[in-house]
Formats: sequence, C-alpha cells, structure tokens
Amino acid sequence: MHRTQDLIESVGSRFLVDSELLARTTTALAECERASSACAAGMLADKDADALREAITQNLDCADVTATTARLLVRGDDTQRPLLTAQLGACLIACRDAHELCGRHASHREHCRICSETAGTAAEACEALLTALKR
Repeated sequence: MHRTQDLIESVGSRFLVDSELLARTTTALAECERASSACAAGMLADKDADALREAITQNLDCADVTATTARLLVRGDDTQRPLLTAQLGACLIACRDAHELCGRHASHREHCRICSETAGTAAEACEALLTALKR
C-alpha cells in the first residue's frame, strides 16, 4: 500500500481526504477486482456454470465497477466530489452484492470464499471513504 500512497501523494492529488485512506481504498478495490474476475472465470469453468449465471454476472459487474472506481479515485480531486461520491456508492453496492452472493458458495468453492472476503473488505473501505467525504 505504501507505493499506492506514494503515487497518490506524488501526483499532487487535490482530493481532500487522507492519502492513506485513499490508498487503502484503491488497494482494496484493486484486490476485489482481481478476485471478482478470477472467481467469475472459476465459475464459468464449473460444470454447473449455468446455475451460477447470476453470480458470474455479479462478479463481472463488481470487477468493472471496482476497477473504474479505483481509477477515478487515484486521479480525482474535490471538483469531482459529486461524481466520486456517486461512483463510490455504486461500488459499495457492487461489493456488498458480491460479498453476499459469493459468500453463499464459499464453503465449497475456494475462489468464492476469497472473492467474498475481498469484496467485504472493499465494501468496508468504500464505507470509510464515503464517511470521510461527508465531513
């Protein structure tokens, strides 16, 4: 996370939140994006892939939303606060949904357990950053 924080600080972010919180959030989102993508691929390879369609779609959506949110946060500034707040809200929904849906499969699919955990961590990070933005 230090590199992410160093990067955020080096570009002179005009985003008026703590750089450590911003780095922690973007790191959690990047991990969630990777886990969601991998989990979707794992479910697509499953013999019961058709039964997992909802979870696959949710994971792909979560991967896209978390990746976009992380990119916006790294380059964002306070002039874009309404956009960033709305994007974080959407990301929070996607992460919570992935956490819950993959949590249902976590006991018998390791990739779902990992995805559920990373999505839960990302949701917590989004909540913390949203709280900071409201101050």
